[in-house]
Amino acid sequence: MGLPSWALDAGYRSAVRPVLFRVGGGDAEAAHHLTLRRMAQLGEHPSAIRALGLGMPQPANPVEVAGITFPGRVGLAAGVDKDGVGVKVWKHLGFGHIELGTVTAQAQPGNPHPRLFRLRGSDAIINRMGFNNNGARALADRLAAAGPIGIPIGVSIGKTKVTPVEDAIGDYLTSLALLDAHADYFAVNVSSPNTPGLRSLQDKEPLAELLAELVTATAARSRTPIFVKIAPDLTDGALDDVLEVAQRADASGVIATNTTLSRDGIADADLPLADEAGGLSGAPLTRRARHVVRRIAQRSPLPVIGVGGVMTADDGRALIDAGASLVQVYSGFIYRGPALVAELNRALA
Repeated sequence: MGLPSWALDAGYRSAVRPVLFRVGGGDAEAAHHLTLRRMAQLGEHPSAIRALGLGMPQPANPVEVAGITFPGRVGLAAGVDKDGVGVKVWKHLGFGHIELGTVTAQAQPGNPHPRLFRLRGSDAIINRMGFNNNGARALADRLAAAGPIGIPIGVSIGKTKVTPVEDAIGDYLTSLALLDAHADYFAVNVSSPNTPGLRSLQDKEPLAELLAELVTATAARSRTPIFVKIAPDLTDGALDDVLEVAQRADASGVIATNTTLSRDGIADADLPLADEAGGLSGAPLTRRARHVVRRIAQRSPLPVIGVGGVMTADDGRALIDAGASLVQVYSGFIYRGPALVAELNRALA
């Protein structure tokens, strides 16, 4: 059964979040890394993990998407745990799947600090992390050491910054080969705004070539499903082009959406941060993500994982009603904590 959502919500808002939001003098990235370190430590104590799971409502409505059985509809979005640091713990917080990454073929530090900003009046986050990660091989080694974790693992793969766009396919193929034995599906990230030139890979011809190579590579080895993750800033026409390409390449689905370059919906109190470069996530993205999911569902048979602005159980239900098969959370989890996962599991059961 787990604790009631109101109790989880009250505990997180009154005790946990205030402490996290003060870490590092309010540095959002410092709090993020501290949380992951604590999760890694917790993951080494099986009895503590089991106790955690007893307090959290667990998924109770399995659903099959792209041939994968997910124990529930609620997943952790890419960007929260890029390197799989907390991989042993996420299931026990109620998640039905996790998407790790985005990882790249080569380890890289990402963009200069500061690069992660909370817009608290808007329930939003701006990030320009730039695919900071330890590389695909390091993630493969960590997943091999962790063993089965009990829920599907997606891995988001992207282009290494120093790799020219014209050589991107080889870069993605390297990550895929290193991680194929450990991923239940791959998310092809061609939509982050924080790696120069990356979004050009959403254009029709480059995307067709990239997806064809990745689908062919998995078909010859494992048949691991390939999803393409798209930006919310695509026009409807460009979105239709992506769907046409994805279907023709025999991709398995679409993840909608990534962060946005738009600053619509930001509260007045947060306007001083609006000029920070990077992608915006959280509540200002709620309606746009819902629109993109609905358009995909209306125009394509491909399954959709809906992500963007899921801050409440109603937001998650709206994405499912719009046509998503699964939903993922990121900013909502930062602001609401485990209570949001519990509410979503109950609402989407």
